Formats: sequence, C-alpha cells, structure tokens
Amino acid sequence: MPVIKKTEQVALTIAGSDPSGGAGIQADLKTFTVIGVYGGAVISCLTAQNTRGVFAIQPVQTALVKKQIDHVLNDLNVTHIKIGMIGSDKVAESICDALTDYAGEIIYDPVLISSSGHELINPKGYDAIRRQLLPICTVLTPNVPELSILAEKKCSTKDTLHSATVKLFQLYERLRSVIITGGHFKPEENVITDFMFKGPGKTRQADCEEISHPRIASNNTHGTGCTFSAAFTAYHLLTGDDSEAFRKAVMYMDNLIRNSVSARIGHGTGPLMHHLK
Repeated sequence: MPVIKKTEQVALTIAGSDPSGGAGIQADLKTFTVIGVYGGAVISCLTAQNTRGVFAIQPVQTALVKKQIDHVLNDLNVTHIKIGMIGSDKVAESICDALTDYAGEIIYDPVLISSSGHELINPKGYDAIRRQLLPICTVLTPNVPELSILAEKKCSTKDTLHSATVKLFQLYERLRSVIITGGHFKPEENVITDFMFKGPGKTRQADCEEISHPRIASNNTHGTGCTFSAAFTAYHLLTGDDSEAFRKAVMYMDNLIRNSVSARIGHGTGPLMHHLK
C-alpha cells in the first residue's frame, strides 16, 4: 500500500447540493474520484431538485460557508478550487472573503439558471460575481448562455464568443483561460464544438483551441456542466496544463455520456452514470 503524505494535492468544490445526485457537489465529487483526485466539498446552497427540475433553493448561512472553506484550507493542501452554484450575493461575498489570500487555481463554472429555467442566484448575485468573484478566477467554464450573461453580450457566432472572452480578459487580469462548452452552440448541428480561449500574453493576442466531436443523442444530460468543469479541474491538478486538461475533459465527457445513454434513472432528464467506465 502506498504511503499517503499529508501534503498530497487536493481539489475542493464549492457548490450547491443536488439530493438526486446528478449535479452540484455530488457530481463534482464523483468526477474527482473517478479521475483519481481526492476531493473536499463546501456546500454553498441546499436545493430541492430531481431529474424533473429545481423546486427550491436555500443558500447556506454565510458565516458557515466561510468557516467550511477556512477549516478545509487550514488543513488540506488544496491546490485547485472549483466553484459552481452560489445561490446569493451574500454567499458570493463570503466565498471571496475566505479566498482573499488563496494563490491556487480557481475554476468557476457559472451555474446561474437551471436547464429547466429556474433562477439559481438572486438578482444582486450577478453584481457580486462580476465585482468580487471573477477578479480572483483563473479559469471559467461557461456554456454559451452563461458567457452571454457574464460578458453582457449576446453570443451566437464564433466571432461573438471571441469578442466576449476578450472583454472578460480585459476586465479580469488574473483570468487565464475561458472554456466554452458547445452543447448550446448551434444545437441543430450533429457536431459539438468546444472552445478554449487563452488570454493574451505580453507578446501575443488571445488564441483559441477547438475540439469538435459528434453530438451524442441522450436523455441523460443532467449535471453535464458541473461534471465537465470538475473533470477539467481534476485533470489540471494532475497535468498542470490547460490544453491537456481541456482535451482530457472533453474526451472524458464523451465517454461518460456515451456510457450513460441506456440508463433509466428518474422520470425527467436523467443523470450521468459517473461510476461506469
């Protein structure tokens, strides 16, 4: 049996809880585990949801959110933090307060509206995200609608995706990469293209990597955004490279969605079968 050192790297997810197990904290921890990374979990928000939708949300008391983060960071060697659903402006502020001196990776998956159309953050939360959270992030993993909200710019073509990410790079100095999952981009096509825009350096313009792959017809897509962002986080912890983590996360998602097609869990949009390989 290998010797486990206390200094071993850890990924931490800060997100909402999905009692049906398909998204949020539950999906993140399953993903970390399958990929081979130890994961901690700070719950930012409780939800009442299942495969049919989100029916109620309750942000966790802000002091408790901060204490969760403080005590984990004071004990574990957390090199990567993945942030998902926040729930309110006050929770966003408490997260940022706890991460003031944190120097590691912060990967933010902006979970703002559920696939069933339920608002997952209060109106003041958008301002807190732009004003406090985005300035400390190193990587963003939005889908196209989420990118449009963050950049306050309608995105429907590759050129508009590029200009929206350039705007974010200009506003947020610490931001290094923006990965746009392509499931909502040209949904009528049988091919999905995922994009990774890298921020401009001192001697180059922002560049873009693209991965195109067949769209897999499946009813089991609950939690795909959370899972992709968690997969990128885990692979980045293992490789230290944005491009390699991006490619591996896309491949992981393709295999996972394909292996989950025949599952029958719940009566709505089914979850992914993270435990299947």
